[in-house]
Amino acid sequence: MEYQLTAEIAAPADTPHLDGLQRHGVAALLDEHLDALAGIEGPDGIEIEPVDHQIAVQADGATITWVLDAPGLAFAEDAAQHALKELLERTELLGDWSVRRCEVTASDDDLAAALGEEDDADLELDADDAEDDEGEDEDFELVLSPVELTEEERAARREALTEAAAQLHAFGAESFGQEPGSAAATLLAGALVHSVALLTDELFADIQTLEDTGLAADEVDALWVIDELPERHAEAYDAAFARKFLITMTILGYRLSQPDWTPPLCTAEALALHLVKVRAGNQLAVAGLAEELPVEEMFAALDEAAFEDSDHELLYAEDEPEADGLAFEEWFYPYAHLTAALHPYLTAEAQDETED
Repeated sequence: MEYQLTAEIAAPADTPHLDGLQRHGVAALLDEHLDALAGIEGPDGIEIEPVDHQIAVQADGATITWVLDAPGLAFAEDAAQHALKELLERTELLGDWSVRRCEVTASDDDLAAALGEEDDADLELDADDAEDDEGEDEDFELVLSPVELTEEERAARREALTEAAAQLHAFGAESFGQEPGSAAATLLAGALVHSVALLTDELFADIQTLEDTGLAADEVDALWVIDELPERHAEAYDAAFARKFLITMTILGYRLSQPDWTPPLCTAEALALHLVKVRAGNQLAVAGLAEELPVEEMFAALDEAAFEDSDHELLYAEDEPEADGLAFEEWFYPYAHLTAALHPYLTAEAQDETED
């Protein structure tokens, strides 16, 4: 039986609030370790299998939505609680974080069906046994899949990034601080292209979630992309906003495929490009290439070539007042000094808001 759980993990109380880049790093670490978790072995041979997960990192912790295949509700909760505690202990940078909450979230019908199936299951241990054993580390053992990529996997990912690089025309190797024909520049170009595609796909999922719930991002446990935007305006990230951000990401993707790059045309596009850059770094790390490439040097050069300034990053600093031109209401407006026109959907939405 599959169970969906919501787990909250918290940073130590004396930890300063995480900025945007730190939140991306925490998400990448958690995602890497959860991906490596092939299963959890419970008491008397009970097996719990991770099915899927989503991660949303906040300023003081993270929320994990986790789907587990387990023989009973209590087994799922206990296994998830133990697994998260152990994974945090094994992750040096998150070793002092703690699991604040971990419970199954399901409708009454789902719970009734789950309990009914559990009653019929031929198990030597029932849910009460699992609750009695809670906290006993020896009852659960993590089954980890190898984190290190094989040479074949590394070669396949390198080839995929190299092929994707041909779609990026806005930046040449010199924009990454590299010589023409640089293999490192080619891999980063491919990572940027992959990231645009990935973010676009995930934005469709975010829009569906926000539409289905009728809530804003600050009230939704897990989103793929919208949660990576500055937290200070999370209460305004609703489905209508997400649709406009999807259009912005689509425009950005097209512009990256064209020559003669000009810096972002509005704050929303600057934030979209920022997310693409962060995801590209994650793509290189997942491919096992980050350590062999001058990633920091290339991203510094890209910042110089791609952005007019770094004002958009101030939005991630919680105590930093908004600079001129960064007001949330103006994110989708063309910068005042530009004559460029944006997509009609964005300008129409902006006009409607002004009239209201």
